[in-house]
Amino acid sequence: MNTYTAFLHIHSAVRWIALALAIFVTVKSLMGLGGKSAFGKTDNIFAASFVGTMHLQLLLGLVLYFFLSPITESALSNFGGAMKNAELRFWAVEHASMMVLAVVVAQIGRSKSKKATDAAKKFKLQAIFFGAALLLMLGGIPWNRF
Repeated sequence: MNTYTAFLHIHSAVRWIALALAIFVTVKSLMGLGGKSAFGKTDNIFAASFVGTMHLQLLLGLVLYFFLSPITESALSNFGGAMKNAELRFWAVEHASMMVLAVVVAQIGRSKSKKATDAAKKFKLQAIFFGAALLLMLGGIPWNRF
């Protein structure tokens, strides 16, 4: 197995962890908001785990994008031509943009929720930002490759 294939498999596996955590923390935040429950240590751990996993996924994706992927190498060598090809455009622009934006949105939500003083505000901020990150992730996943 070469380096590209190894990174691609790891990136693909971490995707499922990030997606599961995104769903879990978003649903947990909505339940916490609706149930008027306290924001506990486990809520904080899961939020941090989600954002940390997103950062790991971003790092893996950037290594693939800039150093290992023959797909993006091809797209970046002729960017104008790549924009005319739906698959190359997806990998070169759409997937990368949506996933970077998902990480940024998740990080903003994590930062804002950590600064909030009451549980309802923490849950609300997480629900909004983590939910938005989840939607971006779902939009950027290459579902046609399954």
